[in-house]
Amino acid sequence: MGTRERAIERRKRIVGNIAANFEEADKWDLEFWQRQTPQARLSALMSIREDIAKINKIKKRFRRYMHPRGKGPDHE
Repeated sequence: MGTRERAIERRKRIVGNIAANFEEADKWDLEFWQRQTPQARLSALMSIREDIAKINKIKKRFRRYMHPRGKGPDHE
């Protein structure tokens, strides 16, 4: 399943909440994730890791573009 298909499926099952404060939001978040199956939690974790890897790859390319001779901060 590609990114577009995953996005369409994700929109069908998005769940939201409006909280009055951070404590209420934390409680709702904990209860939400506790209701999910272990498979759903693992799938969410893997999706987040994949998204972070994509972002880091883009950042790395950007740093190389901005500092091609290795003179910039964070250049590898």
